[in-house]
Amino acid sequence: MVKTVTMKEKRVKKNKSPVIPTENSDSDDELSPETHKKSLEKLKNTDPDFYNFLEENDENLLNFDVDSGDDASEKGDDDDEDDKVHKPGPLQGDSDESDFEDEDAKPVQGKITLKMVAQWQADLQNETKIKLTTLTTVIKAFNAAMVRATSEDGASEGEYKVEGSSVFNAVIQMCVLYLPGAIRKYLGMEQSGKDPQKCKHYTKIKTHLISYLSDLLKLLGGVTSENILTVLLKHLHQMSIYVACFIRIAKQALKKLLTFWSTGEETVRVLAFLCILRITRNQQPALLDLVLKAMCLTYVKNCKFVSPSTWPGINFMRRSLVEMFSLDLNVSYQHVFLYIRQLAIHLRNAIVVQKIENRQAVYNWQFVNSLHLWADLLGAVSHKPQLQPLIYPLVMVITNTIKLVPTHQYYPLRFHCVEMLIHLSKESNTFMPILPFLTEVLTTFDFNKKHKKVSMKPLDFSCILRLAKSQLMENGFKDSVIERLYALLLEYTANESHTIAFPDITLLAVIQLKQFLKSCSVSNYTKKMRQLLEKIEENSKFIERERSKISFAISDEKMITAWETSIRTKGTPLLTFYENWSKINRIQKRKKITKNDEIAGELPKIKRPKLSEDAVPAPENKGPMVLFPSDDEDDDNHFNTEADDETPAPKVKKAKKKKNKVEKKATKSIPTERDNTIEDKGDIVQDFSVSDW
Repeated sequence: MVKTVTMKEKRVKKNKSPVIPTENSDSDDELSPETHKKSLEKLKNTDPDFYNFLEENDENLLNFDVDSGDDASEKGDDDDEDDKVHKPGPLQGDSDESDFEDEDAKPVQGKITLKMVAQWQADLQNETKIKLTTLTTVIKAFNAAMVRATSEDGASEGEYKVEGSSVFNAVIQMCVLYLPGAIRKYLGMEQSGKDPQKCKHYTKIKTHLISYLSDLLKLLGGVTSENILTVLLKHLHQMSIYVACFIRIAKQALKKLLTFWSTGEETVRVLAFLCILRITRNQQPALLDLVLKAMCLTYVKNCKFVSPSTWPGINFMRRSLVEMFSLDLNVSYQHVFLYIRQLAIHLRNAIVVQKIENRQAVYNWQFVNSLHLWADLLGAVSHKPQLQPLIYPLVMVITNTIKLVPTHQYYPLRFHCVEMLIHLSKESNTFMPILPFLTEVLTTFDFNKKHKKVSMKPLDFSCILRLAKSQLMENGFKDSVIERLYALLLEYTANESHTIAFPDITLLAVIQLKQFLKSCSVSNYTKKMRQLLEKIEENSKFIERERSKISFAISDEKMITAWETSIRTKGTPLLTFYENWSKINRIQKRKKITKNDEIAGELPKIKRPKLSEDAVPAPENKGPMVLFPSDDEDDDNHFNTEADDETPAPKVKKAKKKKNKVEKKATKSIPTERDNTIEDKGDIVQDFSVSDW
């Protein structure tokens, strides 16, 4: 018996296993299997964490055969000592995130296969219950895929390793399509009112969400394909509610999204803005100030150069900025006040210090686009009182910008500023003295002066602020000026045509238009202005007739407002004329923007029906060339006529007319204008399926 005890002591020293002493430490049964079993049971009650550690890492230490007595151990001590010796397994140190994982489920380490991805995907689609282990495993697999995409050698230090493009694509596709729904189901967001932080299991998945969102932002930063970027932005829009829970992650996401919003392709821009809007709304008190400031700086930075290709993007940024500023007008007031004040300081310096540098600080696209932004914003929220005090200072800045350098070269800038004033006056229902800025052009510029250069088309002022001296000598300059004056005068007078003071407002403009008609000898210019003058005078007579019927005092503002509303509802001659003209003008602009004439030339041509056997065959191409063919002939047959056979077969004529009609229908079916407006129809990006991938 003594020998057995000694061998066990030697064995315990060799294994360095923990021995739990008992109260009777001097007895011989201290190290027997039964005593050791009781000690471990006591350990399970006193220190369960250490007991679980032993159970996970070395189960052999806890499994003793109680029935095997001392004789069994004494019989083969020398022969089977190596087999009986306890050998502890390797220890594993889990991360802090393992504290929230299930104890009984441990993922398999090693290389990820498509079979494993398919199993995880099925677990994510489980309708009954989503396990935390499944979510953490999928997030770790996504991290392994990101390590493969970002690291040079593709080596992963985590539990999983992604090899091959097919496995990488499968992991990304699984996360994009099925992970948002699984997380929502696991958290039970339907019961918590769609707020993740109020969910019961939020603390368990919090660290894993941070890891996943960080990896997703890294993936967004490394993608160059527009199609893949569109898919990932849709996925980020679904995950935006979780992004807003972490301020640090939200700031990183907004920084990347602002880049996509300002420089991306059209679809990418829209998706990036929707993500910005959703993240900001979920953390509005903490993020709105930062987002407004960053978006304003990004807008000014990217509107420095204006061209027909960049103009749609600038318009989209301006409209989306108006949407963001409308979220909280009390917060927006501070930003808008400071920016308008900054514009006023630049303008004051240019007026006081007459230098080229100061004038260039005002007469540039960044300054003009900033004015356009604030005019659109104040017009959009004019029915609310928060930003109404800023209308007057903005109008003063715009009008003094026109007066800074009132020369012929800056007529395009003048027209841009007048457009802002007309829009702001219409939306805010405020009278602004705009007509003098337009009639001044008619009285100060000599339209009878002969031009030195000939241009085929009028100049386009939409993307120009300043004209070169060579452009002032072209006939296209005068044509463009007359067209813009006609359009702006008609628009402004139509907006004011229902007011009770319309005859008095337009009196000076009518006198100056008559002077212009007397002095100008160019029939094309006088024709347009005479038509405008007749419509203004007709509307003035209409208002005077209606004014003679009223019986209330001119100081009764409520009655005047009601009268003007009734006149506007009834309709005025000038407003009716303007609406008809506007429809035609809008169609012409759309054709010009979409280049319908060029597209129509590339339309597929319809084959002519085959002639019957009794029909007369077409003549051979032996005659001379006809320089001016008839309009009914097709472009392909301009050179297929004979001198002595001028009348084609009647059936061929019908086929040609039919073809022309079909071509016109096809031309009308071409989309004419991109729709950059964003309507709030709920979560429009959530409908995301496998077909989108």
